[in-house]
Amino acid sequence: MRTRTRSSYRVVVLMAVAALGAGVLSGCSKDSDEPSDGATSATSGGGGSEKGKTTLTVGLFGAFGYQEAGLYDDYMKLNPDIVIKQTTIERNENYYPPLLTHLGTGSGLADIQGVEIANINEVTSTQADKLMDLGKAPGVQKDSFLPWKWGQATNAAGKTIGLGTDIGPQGICYRKDLFAKAGLPTDRDEVSKLWAGDWQKYLDTGKRFQAKAPSGVSFVDAAGGVLNAILGGSPDRFYDKSGKIIYKTNPGVREAWDTAAGFAEAGLSAKLQQFTPAWNSGYANSKFATVACPPWMLGYIQDKAGAAGKDKWDVAATPTPSNWGGAFLTVPEAGKNKEEAAKLAAWLTAPEQQATLFTKRASFPSSQGAYALPAVKDAKHEYFDNAPIGEIFIKAAQDMPVQILGPKDSIIQQNLSDIGMLQVDQKGKSSKDGWNAAVKAIDNALDQ
Repeated sequence: MRTRTRSSYRVVVLMAVAALGAGVLSGCSKDSDEPSDGATSATSGGGGSEKGKTTLTVGLFGAFGYQEAGLYDDYMKLNPDIVIKQTTIERNENYYPPLLTHLGTGSGLADIQGVEIANINEVTSTQADKLMDLGKAPGVQKDSFLPWKWGQATNAAGKTIGLGTDIGPQGICYRKDLFAKAGLPTDRDEVSKLWAGDWQKYLDTGKRFQAKAPSGVSFVDAAGGVLNAILGGSPDRFYDKSGKIIYKTNPGVREAWDTAAGFAEAGLSAKLQQFTPAWNSGYANSKFATVACPPWMLGYIQDKAGAAGKDKWDVAATPTPSNWGGAFLTVPEAGKNKEEAAKLAAWLTAPEQQATLFTKRASFPSSQGAYALPAVKDAKHEYFDNAPIGEIFIKAAQDMPVQILGPKDSIIQQNLSDIGMLQVDQKGKSSKDGWNAAVKAIDNALDQ
């Protein structure tokens, strides 16, 4: 469901990174074990807090990767008077509600708390007084972050309550061998030109592909996946700047809906739901030729497609820039060690550390300062025919528009995709009927 695939995508990151293997990303190393369904607690440095040292606690959800990449240990070597303890809850839907409760009471908080992109607008709008202004913290340089990422955690008064960790700039992963059989170009630059600037061109390319496609192969995995990719790059989607819900009347949302529905109506979709067993097997069984893919999904595709897919998959640019995923680090005002916590948050999100996380954990940096570092700008992915993923995803990240976020974005998007579009894609409902079903589900969800 959408809360898994967009809001809690970090569960998937764990599987993706485990599939990377040595040498796929320049300088990458083996991942550690997954966290359990509940909370897990870990202390870096081989023990608990020591006498005379300050213990900093970090509360996260899913797979941020700081401990696994050795960053906590590196920080403690640089700061011998600091001990870092991390607590992780795997799924954001189990993490976020208690976080709001703790912020409300000012108790039970870690020194640093992670916040998912789906929740950052609500936290920034309603909890800013409970969190430090990290824009003023020592070691933080606004210009080192992508402007649109910085803006997502900055309120109307100019207070920045979160420092960006990773982002999910998207590409289009495609099967070169299937493109060749359908008479389409296979070079990634030529493929990108097929649909450059317009998702309607992506649909038109799909029709060309499907006319000569091998039997049993569809152009895209799911119409819902296309919808989410288009919406992932829309400047205004579900809310206006005043906070009013506008998705029902927003021409951009309806255009995205109509375009995505066109894939189902033209028979270009494999009619799968992402992150289900059928979708997973679709990679191995060559059921579809393209899928919108952020960096963290590359390892996932490699895992599901297996050795037989090596060098057959490649990465092109999306028609327009799009983002899928990302998070922030915040420092509660109620923390006992907030000044030291702010220093740690600044260090963890600095360009060098974000580059390390990309190398070791496939987390793409939100720090544009990291893009000049060889580990990011020169990164290639061996499985995808040595695609220059650093170059591809840097351009997508830099070209992303500033999006207007709202507190219930994830609810709206999940129901558009998993209720409305799924009915069009899998059940043959009309575009109008699918839209009406989504609106009804969204209204019911927002009324609760």
